[in-house]
Amino acid sequence: MTPKVQIKVEKLTYQYGSGQPALKNISFEISKGESIAIIGQNGAGKTTLAKHFNGLHKPSFGKVYVDNSDTGTMKVSELARKVGFVFQNPDHQIFNDTVGKEVAFGLKNLGLPKQEIEERTATALEAVGLTDHCRAYPFNLSKGQRQRVALASVLAMKTETIVLDEPTTGQDFRESVQIMDMVRKLNECGHTIVFITHDMSLVARYARRVLVLCRGEILVDGDVRSVFAGPELLQKTYLCPPQITNLAQRLGRHSIPPDVLSVRELYELLLKARGEKIGCCS
Repeated sequence: MTPKVQIKVEKLTYQYGSGQPALKNISFEISKGESIAIIGQNGAGKTTLAKHFNGLHKPSFGKVYVDNSDTGTMKVSELARKVGFVFQNPDHQIFNDTVGKEVAFGLKNLGLPKQEIEERTATALEAVGLTDHCRAYPFNLSKGQRQRVALASVLAMKTETIVLDEPTTGQDFRESVQIMDMVRKLNECGHTIVFITHDMSLVARYARRVLVLCRGEILVDGDVRSVFAGPELLQKTYLCPPQITNLAQRLGRHSIPPDVLSVRELYELLLKARGEKIGCCS
């Protein structure tokens, strides 16, 4: 059975004022349940593209469809029911004086009954580990915790698609893993995940597909392994594959494939190569 198309982009061009187009004739589809990373150098158009998914930007030319609906004819409030957007800086979307009120804000705008709002808020805060901070002032929390408040606000809306713009920026390793592990669980539960990042190790660990942007155009669109197996392509965007992938590519003469994504995978391949060598010599 063919997966349902969640987002469809047709010949999208977007221009800020009278300047050069930030996006140029882009076309692709995202199917329900995908986990896709959008990567590229600064100024490539990643955030500009993502903001078309929830209506913060409208195409200058072309079309963007979310769940078969033309975003050009929809209000941002309508699209908020379909696409949740977590900004790079959570402080740009947090404005209530308690964590609980912040998470409940979107639900109140939907006109939901009080009991349902309370239940959804409690469930979302539990999912991100912030139940004990329901009455806390959001700006007294750490950057990582505020990021989770923003994520909880999206979770409470129960949108099928979740877009995260640089979700681990400014966070330590532990906080980054916590956030991305939550995102992976959401994807496993059926949510479509789109995240923007400069961290190629996150792409290797959490994405299954990569969309590479370069100067407002799609440079390559493919699965993670095939994209990272061609480092010369990534060099055009001033990005490098994860360190473990780079190491594997340097070990190519030892029959190590160029698309290794994890330390465990390389370790097992080296053990296998060592075993085969010993077997040939015995």
